[in-house]
Amino acid sequence: MDWQYRDTVLAICTLALFVTVFGRLAISPVVPDIAAEFEISNTLIGISLTCMWLAYALTQFPSGILADRYGERLIILISVAGTGLTTLILVVAPSFSVFVLGTILLGGVAGLHYSVATTLLTRIYDDIGTAIGIHNSGAPLAGLATPVIISWIAVRYGWRPAIFSTAIVAFLVFGLALWKIRPIEPSNPDQSMREQVQLEQILGLLSRPPVVFTGTIAIIVEFVWQAVASFLPAFLVQQHGFSTTFAAILFGLYFLSQGVLQVGVGAIADRFGRDIAIGICMTSAIAGLLLLIQGSGTWLMILGALLLGLGMAWGAGVFPRLMDRLTQDERGFGFGLFRTVYMTIAAAGSVVVGLLADLFSWTVSFGFLTVLLVGVCLLLVVNALFDLGY
Repeated sequence: MDWQYRDTVLAICTLALFVTVFGRLAISPVVPDIAAEFEISNTLIGISLTCMWLAYALTQFPSGILADRYGERLIILISVAGTGLTTLILVVAPSFSVFVLGTILLGGVAGLHYSVATTLLTRIYDDIGTAIGIHNSGAPLAGLATPVIISWIAVRYGWRPAIFSTAIVAFLVFGLALWKIRPIEPSNPDQSMREQVQLEQILGLLSRPPVVFTGTIAIIVEFVWQAVASFLPAFLVQQHGFSTTFAAILFGLYFLSQGVLQVGVGAIADRFGRDIAIGICMTSAIAGLLLLIQGSGTWLMILGALLLGLGMAWGAGVFPRLMDRLTQDERGFGFGLFRTVYMTIAAAGSVVVGLLADLFSWTVSFGFLTVLLVGVCLLLVVNALFDLGY
């Protein structure tokens, strides 16, 4: 198949997603080191990470509006460069309060990318499930690389130099994007942001039953994704007594599975239906969590990480499901709004799981995640059995 310019755009958008996820996940492998230096609890770390995810969520909606006015290329460049720059705040943070400020700013600039890139890809590709699956693979591939790179550097030089590696990666991808992505004509350069943000339009979109149903699923699965991304290494170390190295390997396998199988989930969503793909993901994630909670045997733990990774590839099924329910004109505005709403609610995942771990145990906190995913399965079954059309 001939390589086309749209494939170049897809590749660079995937790398840009890799960078923004790398920056946010770089914190997870060194959570015990950060907690020790600043003398804080899992709950406080969870609050910091929740603030980061909340900032990430809140910029999803305005990112789409900014892209409509200034073009997708500029917003993607700002997101990648901003990820590198805000990481430097974490590196030099003299106190935990400054560290929290850095995480908030990091989440905010990183959040500018995804909605803009996804909307751009839906305009230049017909098989959007496959294209979104390839783009989404940047996140789990970052998850594969992040624990290995961060843990290796942290063991030898400390957590600050480890996090600094994010800036290096970000600036390299920024240079590539600046070079290869052509200037993009804005779709609404003369329309003010006030004109695009109309309460009636917002409420109208968010009140549609199919959007509400898809949004409910997105809230639950994103809540679980954020909790796992924030605390899986800490869970493995503190609950089962695994070494930091082995925990990093399992964390990497989790993301490897997610990255490799993301495209397959998208292809299944295109060929057999969005809900079939989502159901496969939920079943796999539930099985993976149960194996990880049990913590019996190296190979079962590896299998659990791989199954959980497949389960967290849900985006290639959920996002096309939403796009199917939006018109072409609504996609830039609507997808950004959708992302902001569900991610804002789901941002509590980190602090809730950290709090449950402090108050009860890691078994309770990760068991709670399992119950949530069972709820998604029930929603899909009810929708299918009663032919609700959501």
